[in-house]
Amino acid sequence: MKTIIQPPVATKKDKKLSIHNDVRIDNYYWLKDRDNKEVIDYLNLENKYTKHIMQHTEAFQKNLFEEMKSRIKEDDSSVPYKLNGYWYISRYEKGMDYPVYLRKKEHLDADEEVLFDCNEMAKNHAYFNLGGISISPDNTLASFSVDTVSRRQYTIQIKNLITGEVYSDKIKNTTGSATWANDNKTLFYSMKDEITLRSHKVFKHKLHTNSETDSEVFHETDETFNTFVYKSKSKKYIIIGSSSTLSSEYRILNADSPDGTFKIFQKRTRDLEYNIAHYKDSFYIISNCDNATNFKLLKTNQNSTEKEHWKDVIPHRNNVLLEDIEIFKDYLVVNERENGLNKLRIISWEGTEDYYLPFNSETYTAYIGNNPDFNSDVLRYGFNSLATPSSVIDYNLKTKKSEIKKEQEVLGGKFNKANYVSERIWATARDGVKVPISLVYKKGIKLDGSNPLLQYAYGSYGSTIDPSFSTIRLSLLDRGFIYAIAHIRGSEYLGRDWYESGKLLTKRNTFYDFIDASKYLINQKYTSNKHLYAYGGSAGGLLMGAIINMNSELYNGILAAVPFVDVVTTMLDDTIPLTTGEYDEWGNPNEKEYYDYMKSYSPYDNVEAKHYPNMLVTTGLHDSQVQYWEPAKWVAKLRELKTDTNTLLLHTDMDSGHGGASGRFESLKEVALEYAFLLDLEGIRA
Repeated sequence: MKTIIQPPVATKKDKKLSIHNDVRIDNYYWLKDRDNKEVIDYLNLENKYTKHIMQHTEAFQKNLFEEMKSRIKEDDSSVPYKLNGYWYISRYEKGMDYPVYLRKKEHLDADEEVLFDCNEMAKNHAYFNLGGISISPDNTLASFSVDTVSRRQYTIQIKNLITGEVYSDKIKNTTGSATWANDNKTLFYSMKDEITLRSHKVFKHKLHTNSETDSEVFHETDETFNTFVYKSKSKKYIIIGSSSTLSSEYRILNADSPDGTFKIFQKRTRDLEYNIAHYKDSFYIISNCDNATNFKLLKTNQNSTEKEHWKDVIPHRNNVLLEDIEIFKDYLVVNERENGLNKLRIISWEGTEDYYLPFNSETYTAYIGNNPDFNSDVLRYGFNSLATPSSVIDYNLKTKKSEIKKEQEVLGGKFNKANYVSERIWATARDGVKVPISLVYKKGIKLDGSNPLLQYAYGSYGSTIDPSFSTIRLSLLDRGFIYAIAHIRGSEYLGRDWYESGKLLTKRNTFYDFIDASKYLINQKYTSNKHLYAYGGSAGGLLMGAIINMNSELYNGILAAVPFVDVVTTMLDDTIPLTTGEYDEWGNPNEKEYYDYMKSYSPYDNVEAKHYPNMLVTTGLHDSQVQYWEPAKWVAKLRELKTDTNTLLLHTDMDSGHGGASGRFESLKEVALEYAFLLDLEGIRA
């Protein structure tokens, strides 16, 4: 007889939280203590319960894992790119979890030099991530960084690429990225605050010295800003950047003079955002200055960098978002977005050419790829869609000829992109705004309301989820699922205003758009509420928590990955990573107006006694972005108050953080769990 395990019940220990004459009682606040054995025991109990409930799907999970893995080319390599006389390549070898980084001098048929074998480096670590690799200008040294905890706190080291020796220099608690000055012995890097993990200082390290003697070159004292450091593509400048949600500031230093003093490019001003790129004797600036909501491109002399000297190159356009630029010696490439779709614009510096690369698809993703060589005549870009595997394409700017350098292989012999349909439809939100939805499904299915549909969205920070291809997703599509991406407000899919109308005191638009998209998909017979599922992670997990508090009846199941659900408490705690830097996204709840609005939608604060959908919630014990206790507290409160008998599961990865497991295929096991959860609810078990 099968043993029935009851759901874990977290102990209630009331904690009063008071501000603005408002008192909240948090019975599960105690779960914040990662070092408390009672907390770890509770998380382990939840994991045991999840394993028990999903036990009947274990064989199916293994099959799903093998199926997803079998589509991926195990012995795969990146498309080589050339930088400073060397071709750089990353390669996966059959049966291995991690990449091998190598290079070849001048020619692709030259002998390969192995820079880093991450499979060797990862041995004896439950988690491993190689951070930024930075090659010195003379090609003899490489700085690299490693995280073995999954808190995104990297230790930087330096390797001699001639002898293979890893020097004793060790720099702890960094962001992982570093950049060399042109003297081949000075390294600039950014450091994290030990408590908040905010990137707050830039240091200068001299080769073969103790990192404790490193010079601090910049301290970002504003807790709403993060700082970073890099070298311009032209190799002339070391650049320190500082950014918040609404403002940015840069400092520049000639890379030939690493002991010099950084000069402020343009001092920070509230609501002024800008990015810079160096070319010849000028800087090109992408900025929202002068009310350029969708950003414009400007230019200024490298010796006169203040805003009053900036001159328009590409003026602001109300219907086109200027996202990025790539500078080559003879051409400027502009990445734009119009009506939600990416466009790559080619402009010759001499002014004789100005045109767009043609993309003749209803919904797709195109992006500028890795182009580190300033002198190249070749633009590398990527293209894919929900039904079209990814391609890496080299476009010759002189001859206008394209060459597909690599098209993603889907192994197994079963995939044919002609068997799938991708489309874009538009739902009408409650305020009359049209919300785009990208869809993919297997050709031939009947739109009669009986199809299972997984609806995904993110909707925060202006982060746009483009409709991209996934071999993993085929395991759902081939079993009859429709997959939908709702391009809701809070992203920049339809321009900067689309983001501005889904943050701060308009954040509810994000949730309403998702819900109204769900209703539209049901009304148009793509699915029904008995077969509709929703998925979101991190800030998208907040979205999941909000929509089920508002309209739980629309969904049969929810996947919430590392969900940011305890919004008010987190945003009131400035010791937690990310909090202070996010006041411009969510609001500062120390101000009553923002507190009241935030509390009105905060998932944890609005759990009530009612029916909720079936739910699988996942988190990582070492998550630095959304702390594990948010989903743990949320699940505990849902267990206490929900009035249904639907499944509610919490799975905590005790070894990882925000990005999940580190091995190439290890993360597929969590996807297999999620997919098995969805498919089981549909009665699909093979």
